[in-house]
Amino acid sequence: MSDEGIDPLASRQMGRVDIERRFEGDDSAVLAARDPSGQKVAEARAHRGNDAWSIDVNVSPSVADRTSVLSPLIGAALEITEAHGGGIVHWWANSAGAAERTVAAEHGLREERQLFQLRRPLPLEPEVAAAAAGLVCRAFVVGQDEEAWLRVNNRAFADHPEQGGWTLDDLAEREAAPWFDPAGFLLHEIDGELAAFCWTKVHATHDPPLGEIYVIAVDPAFHGRGLGRAMTVAGLRLLASRGITLGMLYVDAANVAAVSLYYDLGFSLHHVQRAFVLDPAGSGGNTGQVPSSTPTP
Repeated sequence: MSDEGIDPLASRQMGRVDIERRFEGDDSAVLAARDPSGQKVAEARAHRGNDAWSIDVNVSPSVADRTSVLSPLIGAALEITEAHGGGIVHWWANSAGAAERTVAAEHGLREERQLFQLRRPLPLEPEVAAAAAGLVCRAFVVGQDEEAWLRVNNRAFADHPEQGGWTLDDLAEREAAPWFDPAGFLLHEIDGELAAFCWTKVHATHDPPLGEIYVIAVDPAFHGRGLGRAMTVAGLRLLASRGITLGMLYVDAANVAAVSLYYDLGFSLHHVQRAFVLDPAGSGGNTGQVPSSTPTP
């Protein structure tokens, strides 16, 4: 998709907020909202994956009138998604208050998906840790395991709007991130085939440092063996071995089996993210009956 007619870095005056847009290829853009003094007061990222767009927004706590910032920012992000092929858009809001609902309605988005952030203390109790007893895992090897991982990930998340349809470029982008650590990326193989994985991430600047089960999946060919529970426990044990005292993951509220598993493993609800959805075709799109980072174990 060409960016013809859209500058790589363009400022646009929308009310009292100036929106800057920076493109990172056809599938990703970063937007910044600045007040009249030039101070950045909000940032958004629009990213396309598996034929759907995701928009994430962070607004400075100093902003009193969130609507005045959110409306032009979401409007600009939607213009970008339309200019780059359109399709279903999910705007994820950490706390959907009156401002978020007003802006969503203004731009034709409806509230649809709910994403739970669950947390639990670490280390695990012995009876919980026992679920991974005997499970053999190894660390991801950069330059060796990409193709196998992509195959399993895309099978496990075949219908997922964000996690499905990953390419080698998508994975390479994560591998280049400062937080990426292959030692925290666990693979479990059966008869030489990748059967399941648990990819962890450490949020080192969080106080205390927060250990996340970033993406976890079991190849559909190996369902029914309890690998979802075992891999989750293996990931949490790895985080605890690194001195992390608080574990976290995201799961779609509609994935009842996964939510039940995580509660059984000692997780509790920390907060809810809500997705406001724009479906230009009016088909209903993917309604989130699959999880954000975890397939049904």
